[in-house]
Amino acid sequence: MPRNIGCNVIDHAVSRRGFLGAASAAATVGGLLTPVQAEAVQSGQKRILQIFLQGGVSQFESWDPKPGTKYGGPFRAISTSVPGTQICELLPHTAQRMHQLSIVRSINLKTNDHTQGRLFMEKGRRAGDFPYIGAVAAKYLSPQNPPLPGYLHVTTRGLNDNTNAFLEAQHAQMKLEGATSPANLARPDKVAADAARRREEIRSRLSQRFAGRSGQKAFVESFESSFELADRLMSQQPLFESEPSAKDVERYGSHPFGLRCILARKLLENGATCVKVTHHGYDTHAENFNFHLEQLGEYDRTACMLLDDLHDSGMLDSTLVMIYSEFGRTPKVNQRYGRDHWGASVSVAAGGCGIKPGVVVGSTNPEGTEVADREVDAGDLFHTWFRALGIDSTADHAIPGKTIPIGDPTKAAIEELLA
Repeated sequence: MPRNIGCNVIDHAVSRRGFLGAASAAATVGGLLTPVQAEAVQSGQKRILQIFLQGGVSQFESWDPKPGTKYGGPFRAISTSVPGTQICELLPHTAQRMHQLSIVRSINLKTNDHTQGRLFMEKGRRAGDFPYIGAVAAKYLSPQNPPLPGYLHVTTRGLNDNTNAFLEAQHAQMKLEGATSPANLARPDKVAADAARRREEIRSRLSQRFAGRSGQKAFVESFESSFELADRLMSQQPLFESEPSAKDVERYGSHPFGLRCILARKLLENGATCVKVTHHGYDTHAENFNFHLEQLGEYDRTACMLLDDLHDSGMLDSTLVMIYSEFGRTPKVNQRYGRDHWGASVSVAAGGCGIKPGVVVGSTNPEGTEVADREVDAGDLFHTWFRALGIDSTADHAIPGKTIPIGDPTKAAIEELLA
């Protein structure tokens, strides 16, 4: 069974055998969009789907295979729907859809640390208190009074990052613990609807009065955003509590990642601006090849079903899809047949809104030990994502009295990737 763990003592010391031993067809009716999909397409809203392969997916076993070389490993490279572009044989479903995606093979993060790599990939900055991609998207792409929180992360991990930084509290990440309903979503049975309305009116008046006090406005706005978030979620209760169709489960898979991706599609269809889905377990310090066989076997078909459904509904053109990790894996295979942390030659894939399909940007040397051409980093990616979404990443955040650039001023968008 694919794992849901991160880098810790066990990862470095226990082998896989030791460890283990101790919605295209469903989304359309007669070729017509469902009402919720039609609204999502017609609204003109741009959105983001982030698929985060937590732990550091191996570039050798995914987007930048090096078969037959010193560090290439046992897997073949296979042809894709883009002539001349090959990826690892562990991604056969993705290979058939590469004409919808592009690859960047020349990322140098200059860090081998999980936290630093993850923060860099999300903030586009190596250091400092800056908002995540999802929080920036929620601020500048969400409509007024959105039906859902702008930035939703479907994960089973308890990450507590300050994702909104200096942006308003309502743009922060909201975690959904897997494909389950958030706790306490329904109004208590003992509280009648009229009583709940009157209680809300009293609370609102008290908040307005308190906000007039010196230095309390920001605190009250943060407090108010929590109540607004709760109200929006309560109104969307059926979205979280409805069971996925049998056909969706068959297509996506009944495993946790499959159910998370089904939920992610529903969230995007129903007005979420940025949905991040985490697939855990790529920190392969031991038996890298066996673990990637399992992990990518689960990822490949499921992610492609989600990509197909976005494409068939017409949403892919307005949805930026990012497939990424916090770094890659070492060229050298260690004594436990694992690959360790490696930030010097990382690959990511992207597609959808604003991304030119079928492109490969940059390259690594023949053995994959370093970037050979068109070196970029997470700061450049950050600019690229927002340029693709139509946001001027060289502008400043709309914060009164402060000048804070949206993207790192020393970095620039990867023009070859932009449509």
